[in-house]
Amino acid sequence: MLDPLTSLLVAALLVTLGLSLFWPERGLLSRWQRARRVTDRVLTEDALKHIHNCEMTGDRPTIQSITGALQINPTKASELVNKMDAGNLVQFEKGTLHLTPTGRESALHILRAHRIWERYLADETGFAESEWHLQADYFEHYLSPAEVDALSDQLGHPTHDPHGDPIPTAEGELVDHQGTHLTAVDIDVPVRIVHIEDEPPAIYAQLVAEGLHIGMQVRVIEKSHQRFRFWADGDEHILAPILANNITVVPMLEEPEISPGMRLSSLKPGQKAKVLGYSPACRGAERRRLMDLGLLQGTVIKAEYTSPRGDPTAYRIREAVIALREEQANHIYIIRLEENVA
Repeated sequence: MLDPLTSLLVAALLVTLGLSLFWPERGLLSRWQRARRVTDRVLTEDALKHIHNCEMTGDRPTIQSITGALQINPTKASELVNKMDAGNLVQFEKGTLHLTPTGRESALHILRAHRIWERYLADETGFAESEWHLQADYFEHYLSPAEVDALSDQLGHPTHDPHGDPIPTAEGELVDHQGTHLTAVDIDVPVRIVHIEDEPPAIYAQLVAEGLHIGMQVRVIEKSHQRFRFWADGDEHILAPILANNITVVPMLEEPEISPGMRLSSLKPGQKAKVLGYSPACRGAERRRLMDLGLLQGTVIKAEYTSPRGDPTAYRIREAVIALREEQANHIYIIRLEENVA
């Protein structure tokens, strides 16, 4: 038989264990239930976004497509669809899955939150382009409509995310760019990139590695079933057609084509130039830093000397000398000046 002290200790231990498991709000069971509800909510929102994207592209959403998009098993996908059906988020019409008005409203909020957050990361932070999508995939589930509206207001109400996808307005309206796939463009026709598809991530990573970005001026010079060759802002690129098909373009208006000689990096020691502007790929903290250094439109800049290894290069702006890497100087468009121009 246990002595009184041991019995008291055992009782205290059982009480402590019970409290840690079942204490309201803070117990392990409550926390597990909250985590499960969050997981179910995230899966539901991801499924709604997937169905909406299918409707926009003309594809047919199915249990199998939801399984693949959310990376869950078919049983879980079926349970998810049944819950959404019961919650008046989706409905079946002639055997095809569709969003209800309530489901579409929820899907558009998630889409708006995702694309606004990507715009924020691109314009206001120093996060690498490869990180935008994954970060937005997380934060889209935790931004309220009011927070998304505030962020949109802070950014000047952008209409497209940094990949060129339209951002839904607070009323759910979309502004499409009406472009065409790069693979459909005729040879030697000048066009401009307005969208780079960020799905699937593997293909998007290859396009980012090529240095391609929204706003680039493109001219196709060769296309076949094996490869697609084109000039983009003065550089030659060769892609497989499956990669080039993820790029959307529109006809180029009356804009000067950018050549390698119009970048600050082309300036030789002793030469002067006037700053015309920045590449659209130069965003956020990097763009603000260069502007803080005095690299503003109309500024006269002179290349002074290059380091022994060839990079960085020292440039003179008024009475100051700054050093820029070639990667940075490539983002700055210029027009060369005669030596006697101050």
